[in-house]
Amino acid sequence: MKILAVADEESPALWDYYVPGRLDGYDLILSCGDLKASYLTFLVTMGRGRLLYIHGNHDEHYDSAPPEGCEDIDGHLVIYNGLRILGLGGCMLYHPARHQYTEKQMRKRVRALRRAIKKAGGVDIVITHAPPKGLGDLPDPAHVGFEAFVDLINEYKPALFLHGHTHLRYNASMPRERTVGATRIVNVSERFVFDVPDRPYPPEKKNELLWITRHKETN
Repeated sequence: MKILAVADEESPALWDYYVPGRLDGYDLILSCGDLKASYLTFLVTMGRGRLLYIHGNHDEHYDSAPPEGCEDIDGHLVIYNGLRILGLGGCMLYHPARHQYTEKQMRKRVRALRRAIKKAGGVDIVITHAPPKGLGDLPDPAHVGFEAFVDLINEYKPALFLHGHTHLRYNASMPRERTVGATRIVNVSERFVFDVPDRPYPPEKKNELLWITRHKETN
């Protein structure tokens, strides 16, 4: 399965200078936040796979005009073609606003997903907006990461942890990728492409989205 992950900045190659067919090769698109709703709508319309998204700290506009044709998995665990994907949007609280959380609040959000993770037998990909504390964050109050995410990685050992928020252009020496144990942590700012092995999955369930947290299945 070929996956496109996006965050923070609209990619000129995928929007301003888009050419027909450029998105055909992606089986799934994951958005880690702070992108125009119209951009996500464009990607899912021109692509051939689903688009799953969470909220960045600047995505209040999604409340009145959400991305069309996309699935909001913020605070949820879903399964897509055998991949267990967990979404946790928002950043550390630095001024009163929606999609900003204290460390205590984010820990509560993670705890609320424990039963779903157990039911699914684990998690393969975690998508967040903010990075884990000390693993791709910055020292200023707006861009510090969550310790709750470090604990999540240590406990559940997802294969991939994808985030945005700390734009790579903020610091030229900031690496895009890190590894903690068995987990590959990737800053997907603008765009990042990766492959995951296909999972054994019933053909009749292929391309359906199974909601573990909401017990809702969509076609």
